[in-house]
Amino acid sequence: MATSFAEVAERAHLLRERIHRAGRDDVGILAVTKGFDDSAIAASVAAGLSRIGENYAQEAAPKIAAARAQGLHIETHFIGHLQTNKVRLLAPAIDVWQTVDRTAAIVELARRCPDGARVFLQVNATGEDTKGGCAPDGLEILLQKAQESRLTVEGLMAMGPTDGDPSRTRDAFRLTRSLVDRLGLQQCSMGMSDDLDIALAEGSTMVRVGSALFGQRPPR
Repeated sequence: MATSFAEVAERAHLLRERIHRAGRDDVGILAVTKGFDDSAIAASVAAGLSRIGENYAQEAAPKIAAARAQGLHIETHFIGHLQTNKVRLLAPAIDVWQTVDRTAAIVELARRCPDGARVFLQVNATGEDTKGGCAPDGLEILLQKAQESRLTVEGLMAMGPTDGDPSRTRDAFRLTRSLVDRLGLQQCSMGMSDDLDIALAEGSTMVRVGSALFGQRPPR
């Protein structure tokens, strides 16, 4: 990781100030460490950010194991596309699964996490074919299936449109927040480094931030 611990700490401070200016001190920060080595996790923890987000199964599992072997106390969130054949590999490493969007993923999580799993249901709030997530009108059935499978559904997760259009981003986030409220859920994970301010204004309770903390992500 090219970014120093001091730089991450300063960027975390600026991020908290940005959230505070939006009047949203209740919003949690998920430090997205995908693409960086385990020193990024250590820097996050040193900056007071213990929630860690990872996208890629084969990168996440050993990196999280190494961080925990160093005695780092972290809560790990999987935020990448959830392939059912990767759940077995990830199960020992992941605390919260944020991209549950279909029945097959629920079935596999129930199988591999017999004590139950904490999950977010991912909603496709933009209607883009290239985006993961359940269609909004399928969420109630998916929620029921997850609860019947003894999964703890904490909230919804969504991404903004690929083109970053502010108006479309606002519409997507507003829809997601309305669905959270309609379903009686608590958490609303939306907003990344580039659309953070819109997400805060539209009711996000958790933002997923990578480049704003660690700088340019190295190519895979």
